[in-house]
Amino acid sequence: MDTSPAALLRLLLPKVPFIARTALWHTFWLSPTSSKWDLRTEITVNLIRSLLDSPQPTPLLKQQTWSLKDPGIKGPMWISKVTLPRPQEQDIRLALMEAIERLNGAEGTYTTPAILPVEAEWTGYRANVRHDRPRLDLSEAQHYQRLMGEVTSPVTILYFHGGAHYLMDPASHRIPASRLAHHTNGRCLSVRYRLSPQNPFPCALFDAFQAYLSLLFPPPDSFHDPVAASNIVFAGDSAGGNISLALLQLILEINRSVSRKTLAFHGHSIVLPLPVPAGLASCSPWTDISRCMPSITSNAQYDYLPPPLGKEAISRFPHDAIWPTDPPRGDLYCDLSMLDHPLVSPLAAQDWTGSCPMWFAYGEEMLADEGSAIASLAARQGVTMVWEQYEAMPHGFCLVLEHLEASKYAFKNWVAFCNKVAGGAEGKAGGKLETKGTWFAAKTCKETEVNVESLAVCSQNEIQERMQSAKAARMEGKEGEAKILPKL
Repeated sequence: MDTSPAALLRLLLPKVPFIARTALWHTFWLSPTSSKWDLRTEITVNLIRSLLDSPQPTPLLKQQTWSLKDPGIKGPMWISKVTLPRPQEQDIRLALMEAIERLNGAEGTYTTPAILPVEAEWTGYRANVRHDRPRLDLSEAQHYQRLMGEVTSPVTILYFHGGAHYLMDPASHRIPASRLAHHTNGRCLSVRYRLSPQNPFPCALFDAFQAYLSLLFPPPDSFHDPVAASNIVFAGDSAGGNISLALLQLILEINRSVSRKTLAFHGHSIVLPLPVPAGLASCSPWTDISRCMPSITSNAQYDYLPPPLGKEAISRFPHDAIWPTDPPRGDLYCDLSMLDHPLVSPLAAQDWTGSCPMWFAYGEEMLADEGSAIASLAARQGVTMVWEQYEAMPHGFCLVLEHLEASKYAFKNWVAFCNKVAGGAEGKAGGKLETKGTWFAAKTCKETEVNVESLAVCSQNEIQERMQSAKAARMEGKEGEAKILPKL
């Protein structure tokens, strides 16, 4: 992502009057959020909201290209760029497609993914260097060796970046990945999964599946040795949380099947059931592509994500080289017929039995109801579920608003969960991890315990009805795309 001073100046200069007006309203307590936010938060959230809610969205390819500009590698991080080779065997693709079909319920349309190499970045913490220190001129293998020389914990985080499935890559998320590596004393493998709309569902999920199996069963000439599932944590933010949960649900579904006993992968014969990871930890996971839950509108005042559009204001992206697709598709990520598929929208999943422990951190944001529904269902099905919600915080707050106490609390707890489930030194003490729900008050972060099993605001039947209704409306052309795109 281009975060150069010149790029930021071009973005912010036209917004100076808006920023001044926002600051004035906050200062004189005229904003409805003045009592919950500081001035910096007020300006940041309202500025992002104004960009995302533009009546004239920028063409997709231009946005995507901007978000993929590499900011460079410098400062306290080790980065080793790798390419995970494609397996010659077909088994993992067949297993994915079989799982999609078993979970489909009704007929849905999707694209069979090509089996391709997957790019990724090993990320670690580089101690005792200034933030402007350039990357050393070494081979990628040497960078990996240096990275591992500073790793003192078995924690391995498989990280999936956010970006609404069509923006950003590991380069844009090097800072949070390196922070997670630093505070767990471990390492992250950050995956450059295929982006939509060029590569619709299930391409990103397939890349994630291949990356996980490559950790467990390294392809020839890999830098890393086999990693035990008990040391792996799936992690991500927003759309990356979606991929994390879909990957976990895919593993559970493959394990529920009786049609396969093994999977061939790079010469390995993997005996099923597949091992589940040690845990899953996500900040503001986007689990409902249909966007049908009540918080989409009820929590809008605390968020920057735009609400779904009504019939009178349907969003239509400008045509460019990647949109509309050929043949036309009603959503950036998937065919509209798949909006309520559990591997597209994990909110639709009915069975989390056998899952690893999970940790969710949400703000009082538009996606909160979908996360609480999954947390509640999983807890009732016996999954260890740690739920945290932070009053008046927007989507992805712990990455977007790092200066806030709420963000610091959430990130600290994110790290603590990873250490606890995956064998980090700090996680070995402190007793058994248990299901727990916590509400954190604005500014003070005063904690109030909540019952995770009763978090859901809708029953499972109501959720299914809402998703089906939202899908039907989208297929009839009564709603816009899943997310409006920023005018950058």
